[in-house]
Amino acid sequence: MSTIRFLRTFLAVARYGSFSEAAERVALTQAAVSFQMRALEEELGRELFDRSGRLAILNAAGRELLPEVKHLLDLYDRMRLPRRPGPGELAGSVAFGAIVSCMGPLSKVVSRMKQEHDGLDVRLFTGKSGELAEKVESGDLDAALVVESGRRMASTRWTPLYEEPLVVLAPRAAPGGTVHEVLERNPFLRFDRTQRTGLQIDRVLRRLNVHVHDFLELNAIETVVELVRQEVGVSLLPLLMSAQWRTAPDLRVLPLPHDIGPVARAVGMIERREHARQHLTESIFQRYARLFDASVTA
Repeated sequence: MSTIRFLRTFLAVARYGSFSEAAERVALTQAAVSFQMRALEEELGRELFDRSGRLAILNAAGRELLPEVKHLLDLYDRMRLPRRPGPGELAGSVAFGAIVSCMGPLSKVVSRMKQEHDGLDVRLFTGKSGELAEKVESGDLDAALVVESGRRMASTRWTPLYEEPLVVLAPRAAPGGTVHEVLERNPFLRFDRTQRTGLQIDRVLRRLNVHVHDFLELNAIETVVELVRQEVGVSLLPLLMSAQWRTAPDLRVLPLPHDIGPVARAVGMIERREHARQHLTESIFQRYARLFDASVTA
């Protein structure tokens, strides 16, 4: 249905503020986006944007229309859901995101669920916590596994999953016995400070009052760990639930001193409140949680 497609494009333009940026997000050309918005304005009988150069900002009519479009699209998505799934059956489409460190276990969980439920269609996306949270808030994603932030939106719901304590990770042969000695006597591999986890690590380093010798700053925990294994340097990272660092013969895992208090990053699910696919996101979340319950118990 062309009108539904046009309304989804309208939401993208409203969010990103330009036809060119929206075109990248909805996989269309800029000319196609412009055509769709002109057609939508003609159909509704009013202009919806203040156009200035490359920008396309919602005018008063567009802002008034925005919540109605979101409501209409949500109703349409509800209509597309199978109406009578069998007992215990899961069916329908859902868009689910996850940070990189959660994607491996999540992919396994979703793969098994799709084998068990033929009518289940799950599309997985990965990215940074902040980016994924924004996509949930805008409706691009139904839910995502992310690192908790201090900001809570009334339009979303947060469900905690687990906490990952921050630890110092070093090669087995790295010089230094204490946390301070290891951090100060070795090159430091820093996790990306543009991400929530990187900012938390930076705050912990200041609380430790330790001077590190920065060598690299990377945005993938797995890459940092691999460089530690290769004896390039040491790092301060969350102890991933899916990792086996403590039993690795080539790694040392040092807990942080008790006097700075407990330090951990919280991982959980963020989702829009009262969305049409909540039963699907809840099922995925529960299966993912049971995966780690089993690993902790074993």
